[in-house]
Amino acid sequence: MAERMGKYIYSIIRCEQPHQFPLHGISEYGSIVYTVNFQDLAAVVSDSPIIEYERTRRTMTAHTEVLEGVMSEFTILPVRFGTVAPNAEAIIEQLLKRRYDELNHLVDELEGRVELGLKAFWYEGGIFREVIEEYPDIRQFRDQLQGKPPESTHYDRIRLGEMVEAAIQKKRDEDADHILGALQTLSYKTRINKVLTDRMVINAAFLVDRDQEALFDQAVQKLDAAMHHRLMFKYVGPVPPYNFVTIMVVWDQQVGS
Repeated sequence: MAERMGKYIYSIIRCEQPHQFPLHGISEYGSIVYTVNFQDLAAVVSDSPIIEYERTRRTMTAHTEVLEGVMSEFTILPVRFGTVAPNAEAIIEQLLKRRYDELNHLVDELEGRVELGLKAFWYEGGIFREVIEEYPDIRQFRDQLQGKPPESTHYDRIRLGEMVEAAIQKKRDEDADHILGALQTLSYKTRINKVLTDRMVINAAFLVDRDQEALFDQAVQKLDAAMHHRLMFKYVGPVPPYNFVTIMVVWDQQVGS
């Protein structure tokens, strides 16, 4: 039985005339990336079977490459990965027409702005050395436990771990506040995401006006120069603005029915 075909949606853009992009779609059935238009809005799509896409390296890369390609020409509203419409009519009626005011407002907000991402990490072992050096009570408590049998100091070691964890969190908050203090004034919006590892100090995304991007870059470089002996920075962008908008769609007619 032949698979039902639909439209895989990558993003929403402001575009009055039908447009085709020199990009390769996510599906082998839909190598051409083009727009489905309604008034001055358009969905960027490619033909696709109506299937549930798995988050594999290949599919995620294909999705992101289309977004990045479209970003070179337009301000984009990313659509959630794996969104497949049953047809172009559903895209027009249930997305572009029904949510026209909402989508227009979001495009206005993102127009002329880019998302930049910054993660900062302590070097391996460095933060523990700082805590031992800067907190005499922790250092003394640790020294008292050295050489004693673990079974007789179990609860003391738990307490020591709690003291170290609290000191590390305090230093994380201080370092994060210092970084944000240097960058937030240059950012239209900031999103602070969850830290993912014990060494991570901050995991943040910034929505920055394009005319502020060079100043923002300089501020990151200045932070790196001042803190490189303690912290490693991972700075990326411009990237699709997932942290500030991701369009989700629920179709009236169940996809695949």
